[in-house]
Amino acid sequence: MRVLVTGGAGFIGSHIVGALRDGGHEVVVLDALLPTAHASRPELGDGGRWERASAGEGGAGRPSGHNRGARPEPPGGVAWLHGDVRDRATVDNALEGVDAVCHQAAMVGLGKDFTDAPDYVSCNEFGTAVLLAGMAAAGVERLVLAGSMVVYGEGAYRCAEHGPVRPAPRAKADLDAGRFEPPCPDCGRSLAPGLVGEDAPVDPRNVYAATKVAQEHLSSAWARMTGGTAVSLRYHNVYGPGMPRDTPYAGVASFFRSSLAKGEPPRVFEDGRQRRDFVHVRDVAAANLAAVTGAPVPPGGFAAYNVASGGPRTVGELATELARACAGPAPVVTGEYRLGDVRHVTASIERIGAELGWAPRVGFAEGIDEFATADPREGAAV
Repeated sequence: MRVLVTGGAGFIGSHIVGALRDGGHEVVVLDALLPTAHASRPELGDGGRWERASAGEGGAGRPSGHNRGARPEPPGGVAWLHGDVRDRATVDNALEGVDAVCHQAAMVGLGKDFTDAPDYVSCNEFGTAVLLAGMAAAGVERLVLAGSMVVYGEGAYRCAEHGPVRPAPRAKADLDAGRFEPPCPDCGRSLAPGLVGEDAPVDPRNVYAATKVAQEHLSSAWARMTGGTAVSLRYHNVYGPGMPRDTPYAGVASFFRSSLAKGEPPRVFEDGRQRRDFVHVRDVAAANLAAVTGAPVPPGGFAAYNVASGGPRTVGELATELARACAGPAPVVTGEYRLGDVRHVTASIERIGAELGWAPRVGFAEGIDEFATADPREGAAV
């Protein structure tokens, strides 16, 4: 199978490329190499080299001898194209001969502030629309989307009196006063967090989350209108080798690792007891491989799956384990917060196990020990 991986030079995308190659597939990588994720052009193994995706991108176009539609074919079965998924000519070029697409290209994280909103919408929503239009024209029938747990907003909660409830967004006054747990919307009592399943209603609470919901809706519409199959893999907190650092678009594990590398303690927001599910990037890559090759055709052509470790941890635990693995200073709990953050969101992984046969393989302690010593990916600070 020939698979296009958009964003394939990035943190998660590069691991997906490796998993696909190891599975015997031919891979095409399309990546814009945005400076927020790439401070410099990545080194390519196996003799790979970057090729401009179209004559209009960057002016000069291809080196002589490459016509439109041609692509380099270095050893290892990977064709590398440098171009932006928002450009239709670039997308059409990349899709030639492709059987399936793993769409990883996106702006991620909470970013700096709301002034990032146009860039998020452009990269994540408009870019996905251009890609899907190209897939429809080219007759490519399978899409695996990099979804996210952020679509849920807060996770699953239960009130002792009212049963399952969905708390409202946390009030700034409560956060300022150090009241971080969301109360029951009916009685104001404490709630017990649980595991959120894929059938939970979406509730995006920041710009990035809103764009990830939009990507799923666009993918679902594409599947219904074309007869294709779209699978959204809702990644939880991904970490591992090659994670970007020193950029506001990185994840919490990267922030902690950067502090420890400078001999500084990790700064843990709120009280450190907020719960997440930290899943290793190799497990995420394996989930993509399973979705590309084995996902059933769902009703309506669209399905979503949580991709997580199945073992919730607190952010404070993550910081403590990283500090141990790095032999660095103990974490400092600051009480700071980000208004767009949610308190608890952890996942049920029953559906992906039952329908795709996927299960996480990398344990938390093993993954953290590896991450503590792995080379990070430098992004441009903005």
